[in-house]
Amino acid sequence: MRDRLIQLACLLVATVAIIFAGRLLPNILRVSDEHSLRYTDVSIEGAPPIVALGTAIGALRGVIVDYLWIKTNIQKEKGLFYEAMADASLITKLQPRFGDVWAFQGHNMAYNISVMTDTPRERWEWVRAGIDLVRDEGLRYNPNDLILHKELAFWLAHKIDGVSDDAHLYYKREFAREWQFLLGVPPASHQDRIAWIAGIKDAPESLEELEIKEPSVKLMVDQLKASLSGFDSKFQFRLDRDFLLNIGRWQSVQSSRYAKLLGLDATFRKNDPVYLAFDSVFSKTESKDALELFLPFLRKKVLREGFNMDPALMWEYTREFGPFDWRHPQSHAFYWARKGATTAAKRTTNVEDIYKVLNNDRLNIQAMQALARTGLMSYDPFSNDNPGRLNDPRWIKAIDIYFGELYRKHFGTRGGGGDSFCDFYQNFMSQAVRELYRFGDYEGAQLILTKLDHLFGRGGLIPNNKYEANLETFVQNTTYGEYAGAPDVARSDVYAALTRGFREGLLLDRPKVLEEALKFAKDLTEYFQGNQYADFVNKFGERRMADLLGNLRSSVQDVFANVLMDPSQPLVDRLTIYNRASEPERRIVYDLVKGPLEQEFSMDPLSKLAPFAQLLPEPPGMEAFRLAAAADAAKRAAEGESSKRSTAESK
Repeated sequence: MRDRLIQLACLLVATVAIIFAGRLLPNILRVSDEHSLRYTDVSIEGAPPIVALGTAIGALRGVIVDYLWIKTNIQKEKGLFYEAMADASLITKLQPRFGDVWAFQGHNMAYNISVMTDTPRERWEWVRAGIDLVRDEGLRYNPNDLILHKELAFWLAHKIDGVSDDAHLYYKREFAREWQFLLGVPPASHQDRIAWIAGIKDAPESLEELEIKEPSVKLMVDQLKASLSGFDSKFQFRLDRDFLLNIGRWQSVQSSRYAKLLGLDATFRKNDPVYLAFDSVFSKTESKDALELFLPFLRKKVLREGFNMDPALMWEYTREFGPFDWRHPQSHAFYWARKGATTAAKRTTNVEDIYKVLNNDRLNIQAMQALARTGLMSYDPFSNDNPGRLNDPRWIKAIDIYFGELYRKHFGTRGGGGDSFCDFYQNFMSQAVRELYRFGDYEGAQLILTKLDHLFGRGGLIPNNKYEANLETFVQNTTYGEYAGAPDVARSDVYAALTRGFREGLLLDRPKVLEEALKFAKDLTEYFQGNQYADFVNKFGERRMADLLGNLRSSVQDVFANVLMDPSQPLVDRLTIYNRASEPERRIVYDLVKGPLEQEFSMDPLSKLAPFAQLLPEPPGMEAFRLAAAADAAKRAAEGESSKRSTAESK
C-alpha cells in the first residue's frame, strides 16, 4: 500500500509539472524569439535528421565533439589535411550547430587540400566542394551564423576572384561557365537586370501551378519526359541543378560564336543523345515561348534548393545596389556578406561582436569595388578564353552612397572603424576620378575631385592640398607607379580610354581621339605585359598577372562590342559608331553584336525606316575572317587537349 501511495504521489507531481511546463513553454519560446537564443528564426521549425542523429547520444556528444575538435586542429598543424577532414565531417554529424567546424572543413578543402593536387580541374573540384559544403549544408543548419557567411564571401572574393592561386584563371572560367548555363546572359541595363531577376523571384512555386497557368508548358514538359524516358535515371526529367545546366548548355550552343565556328551543334546532335533529346523538343516553334516561361520557375527552384540562395534577396540587392552579374564571383561575395549582416543582426549587438560585423561589411564594399573594376562581363563558355571583364562605372555612384551608410554605422566602433571606410573611400574615389577622366566624363570626374577636396583635402579635419591640383595633373599623379602592383588599375584605364575613343572618336567624328586611345592602350598593354612581375608563368602555364589584361586585340574587341550593345546609348548612335569604324574593327565584333542588335532593332522605330542589314552591313572579308577564327579556335582546342594529355602522362 505504501509503494502504491508513493507511485500515485509521483504521478501527481509529474502531472502538475507537465501542466505548468506547458503553460511556461509559450513564454519561453517568445523570449527565445525576441533574443535570438536559437539557431533558426522559427522556434517550431522541425530539426533536420542530422540534428536528431547528433542529439541521440545525449550528453556524451559534447565530450566526443571536444575530443575530435582538438584532434582535427592537431592534424591540421601536422599537415594531415585529409585526416582532419574526416574527423571534421564526423563533428558536423554530431554537432551540426557548431559553425566553426563547417568553416574549418570548408577552408581545409578549398585552401589546404586543393593546392596538393596536380591539375587545375582537380584544384577546382576541391575549391568548389569547400564552397558547396558551407553554402549548401553549413548555412542551412546555421542560417544566422555571421562568421560562416563572412568566410564564404571571403573564399569567393579571394580564392576565385583573387590572383593568389596559380589556377585562378581556370576558376574564373569554370565559375562563369556554370552560372551562364544556370541563369543565362544577363541583360545589359540595370533596369532590365532588376526586371530579369524579378521574373525569377515571382515565378510560380510549383510545376503544377505553372502548368495550370500556362498549358503550353505542360505540353513541352510531357514531350521532354517522353524524349528522356529511355535514358539512365540521372538524365531523365528532373527539376534539379544538373537538368538546368543541361538546358543552359543547349541554349548556349545556339548563341555561342565559338559553337558556330566549331560546328558544335551538329557534333552534339550526332554524339550526345541527351543533347539531341533537348534539341528535338526545344527547337520546335511552339516550345520557344513555353521554355521562356518554364526557365524562371526552374531557376527559382534550383537557386533555392541547389544553391541555398533566395531570388527575392538577389532581386532586392540588384534593385538597391547595382547591376550584379551572377557569373562574377564578387556578386556572390556581396550576396553572402550582405545576407550575413542582415540575418545575424540580432546576434551581433554586443561590443565583442561588432568587429565581426565590421569585417563582414568590409567584404561588402570591397566586392562593390571589384565589380566597379571588372563587373561588366562577356563570356563564351565554349572558348578557351578567359571571361572578358570590363570596368563598370555604374558602381561608382553605388559605392558613394553605401560609403555613407557604413560610415554612419561604424562611426562609433572602437579602433577607428569609420576611419577605415574613409581610407577606402579616398583610395577608390581617387581612382574613380582617373577612370571617369579616361572615359571623357570630365564633369563627373571634377565633381568627385571637388568632393574629395571638401571631405579630405582643404575642407578636411587637417586641411591639406592633396586634391587642390587641376583635373589633368591629379590624374597623372594618381596613375604614376600603380600599374606594376595593381593590374586592375591598368585594365581599367585601357578599357576606359578605348570606350571613350570609340564613342567620342567615331560618333563625334574625332579620329584623333580614337587614335590616341588605341595608342594609349597599346603602349600600356605592352608596358604592363612586359614588366618583370607580368612575365611570371605559373605551374599550369598561365601568366598569372599578364593574362588579366589580355592582348590588345581582345581588349579592343571586348570594349567595342560593349559600346555597340550598351542600351544606355541611342541605337542610332551605336549604329553610326559601327559604320564609321574600320573594316578590321567591324569584323572582330560583327558576329558578336549582330544578334542582340537585331533583336533590339526589331522593337525600335528605326525598323520601319530601313532594313537591319542596311544599317548594320556585314563587313567585307567576313568568311575569310570566320575561317581564320575557326582555325585558331581549333588550334587552341587541340593545344588544350595536348596539354591535358601531357599533364595526365606526367602524373
